[in-house]
Order: sequence, then structure tokens, then C-alpha cells
Amino acid sequence: MSEHAVAEYRIEDLAHFSGATVRTIRAYQDRGLLPKPQRRGRANVYGDPHLARLRQIADLLERGYTLASIKELLEAWDAGRGLGGVLGLVAEVDGPWSDESPARISRAELDTAFGGVSDDSAVEEALALGVLERIEGRTDEFHVPSPQELAVAAELHAAGVPLPAITGHLRELRAQVEHIATRFLDFTTEHVFVRYLSRPPTDAQAAEAASMVRRLRPLAQQTVDAELARAMRSLANRHLRHHLAVPSPAADPAGAPGPATPATAAAAGSRADPREPAGPAAPAAPTPVVPLPAATLRAVHELVGPANAAAFIAAATEREISARTMDDLAARRADHD
Repeated sequence: MSEHAVAEYRIEDLAHFSGATVRTIRAYQDRGLLPKPQRRGRANVYGDPHLARLRQIADLLERGYTLASIKELLEAWDAGRGLGGVLGLVAEVDGPWSDESPARISRAELDTAFGGVSDDSAVEEALALGVLERIEGRTDEFHVPSPQELAVAAELHAAGVPLPAITGHLRELRAQVEHIATRFLDFTTEHVFVRYLSRPPTDAQAAEAASMVRRLRPLAQQTVDAELARAMRSLANRHLRHHLAVPSPAADPAGAPGPATPATAAAAGSRADPREPAGPAAPAAPTPVVPLPAATLRAVHELVGPANAAAFIAAATEREISARTMDDLAARRADHD
């Protein structure tokens, strides 16, 4: 074939060069996504435009478009409206959502970061979670999409948290954060992006939407950062008081009990008679980790969803402790009378 000859493909050749199957190519033809081939006697002949179209479809599918939306985009392109704006918008959405740069880490550096112990099962778990990624052709080095996330895990492990607990916490946290991200996307789509997504946008509309993505990109993280700081400021203080059995500032200064809390319940239950003077404070025992039965956890997930399971269990525990404290106080009053 000369340099300027027009390429011609049988359907099997087109499938080979495009990566699609023969069945897929025929399905695209039936749906109007791919132009009809030319006839050469009894054979169908395809050209470079068919190959380019198949590659465009594959790229749009990989970016999350449905076949129906791809058909609308390609029809608009065939009518003279370019795909440049739309693909620019897709590239903007696919871009990085943080300023963090990925890194590499060797297996030796990884083992050193986690106490100098080589743990193949922990590495496999990190790979499954995407905290680490394999590098083709290398068994002693990994790609790290988020060095900050890996550094947090190393700090928690150095503080005494077992690796299985760290990965379990990450799985739970990831589910909750994905819920937050979904809600933010639904919210901004409903109020901002619906006018760009109801039909294939023009190049000008796509460029405007891409600019809007750049403006709104940091807002989700800023909002989560602010709300997390507020929640930690409030809950960490309450958590510390609970474990140290420190009375709440809301308690009556004259000594009247305030609202029942796990701390006051623990303090009340530690004495046989509240009128007796307390002895020297015993050292605080470490808080045990109590695993829930799998059936109970499944029931909680079905009731409130995985993202709300931890909050539901904590609230149920608080309510049970409060109820028992009230019963205990009422019983003591009856004994006194």
C-alpha cells in the first residue's frame, strides 16, 4: 500500500485494530453509532473514519458516557458542532481534585515506615484499597496515589493501632466520604449544572461548564474541612470527658446531676452507695474493642445503611446507658424511702 493509499479493513481487521469485537461493531452499526461500510462485491469494507469513530466511542465509554448520550454527541459532531468543548469539560472533571502529587515508594521504605516488619497481607490489603498501586515490571516498588493517606496510616500504626484496624477504619471512612461526595454532586447538578447536562452542550456552554467546575472544585473539600474541624472540636471534648469521668460544664454547680452521660453512668455504677466517700481513683483501664456479631451488623446496615451504622450504634448505646442510669437512680430513691 502506498503512502497516500486509503486504508480498507474487513470487519475482522477493524475489530483487531480498534479493540472492539465483531459483534460490538455490528451492534454499533444497528444503533446508528457507526456509519455503514461500503460494499466491494459481496464484501463489506471499512475505512479509517470507522476506526477513528470506534476509538472515539471507546474513549467516551471509558469516561462514563452512555451509548445514548454518545449517539447524541456524535450526531452533533457530524452536524458540524465539534466535540472539543465537551471533551475539554470531561478533561476538567477528570483532572486532579487536590494539590497532592503522587509518589513512589520501595518495599524496603514501606516496611521501614511500618515498624520494619514485612507484612505481605497488609500490602495486599493496601493494594486492594488503592492506597498502593503496582508498577508494571517492578515487584519491589509501588505507586502511591496519596502520600498523605499513607503517611497517616504510618502515624496511626506507630501510635499503636493495628494494621487491620486501620484498613477497616479506612473502608468505613471511604463509604461515608463517598456518600458526602455523591450528595455534593447531586446538589450542584440540580442547582448549577443541569442546564449544561440536559442535552449535549455547545462548545461555548461546555467551556462555561468547565470554568464552573474549576470554581466549585475546592468547595467540597473546604466545606468538609470546616465541618470536620467543628465536629472534632465539639466531640473530642465530650469524648475526653466521657473517658476521664469529668462532669459536664452543664451540670448544676451545687452538685445536682446533669443529663445522664456514659461518664456519669460509669461514675454512678462504680460505687455501691453514693453517700460513701470515694477512695483513691483507680487507673483508667484501656477501652476494649467489642466486635459486633455479623448478623447484628447486617441488621443495622439494612436499617440505617452502612454510612450511618457507626452513629446509630453509638446513639443506641448512649440511650441504653442513660436508661439504665435512670433505672438505677430510681431504685436507689425507692430503697432510701
